[in-house]
Amino acid sequence: MSETAAQFPGEMSEDGAFVRQEDAFRDWVRAAPGATFPAAAGRYHLYVSLACPWAHRTIIVRLLRGLEGAIGMTAVDPIRDERGWAFREGRGHSADPLNGFSFLSEAYMLRDPAYRGRVTVPVLWDTRTRRIVSNNDDDIMRMLETEFDAYATRALDLYPVPLRAEIDALNERIFTRVNDGVYRAGFATSQAAYEAPARALFEELDALDARLATRRYLFGEAPLETDWRLFVTLVRFDAVYVGHFKCNLRRVADYPNLSGYLRDLFQIDGIAGTVDFDHINVTTTVPTTSTRRASCRSARCSTSRRPTAANALRARASPKNAQVGALSRCAAYCFGSKYQSGSVAGNLMSLK
Repeated sequence: MSETAAQFPGEMSEDGAFVRQEDAFRDWVRAAPGATFPAAAGRYHLYVSLACPWAHRTIIVRLLRGLEGAIGMTAVDPIRDERGWAFREGRGHSADPLNGFSFLSEAYMLRDPAYRGRVTVPVLWDTRTRRIVSNNDDDIMRMLETEFDAYATRALDLYPVPLRAEIDALNERIFTRVNDGVYRAGFATSQAAYEAPARALFEELDALDARLATRRYLFGEAPLETDWRLFVTLVRFDAVYVGHFKCNLRRVADYPNLSGYLRDLFQIDGIAGTVDFDHINVTTTVPTTSTRRASCRSARCSTSRRPTAANALRARASPKNAQVGALSRCAAYCFGSKYQSGSVAGNLMSLK
């Protein structure tokens, strides 16, 4: 198999492996008195992309904690060119209401005029000092979870103290093998660099499916931080990663417990409204003047639950959630099968 061109040449190893760049800005908002960046309502703003799974995590935590009134949010245009993420008016995205930036790179240049890395989302912006606080999604999630209690309208603990060591350990494993694993497979430019992360990805999905056979969520009866970190990858998996990133050994729809778990999380109040397949699809595929949308013909496409103990628990999540209506029943089950155009047969690389 011939090598393929690198999507991000500055983040590739000599053997064709994708090595994600480190996040450049990692200051911290704290509720403690005297903090450099003190927690406050109305002071901080999130710049996000509805297409990006890393930004999606922060959107979900902001929603679940009821921080919409305390922390503003602006979504960028999902269509990027060589200038990067842009602020434009459109469905689900807008111009920058705070600074009048045309491109998110302008915020990076204000923070560090010498910055030459890739401009990424999410960004937590301080409106008072007019600088980026953080562009690290892990840190932003944790700040929203733990430092804004005084301004949250929902008392929800996504990072409970007794489970923190276990949460951190599983977070790291899922990040390496699943969240970033799909990118390390999809952006690899050689067969050898592709196969290792692709195999590790499906080994981990197999293990997670087995774990979910005996529990509703990863740590028991309630979804925690780790569940939402996994959710943003699973919800894109069949729509994007199976074909576009060549992660095609199995679909999420082929896993009885993972697929039920995904539907369960999707039907939690408000979550469906954070999932925008139009933005996801246009960002992760080559833009065309017309996006093909094939109807789903999957024999597995059904709203019925698989008869496992964990899915019996998940049956309590009502399939009549009003926001599920934003997608068809097909999309609510297959998560994007109607958005999938073409088959995986034409992939340049595949597992053997």
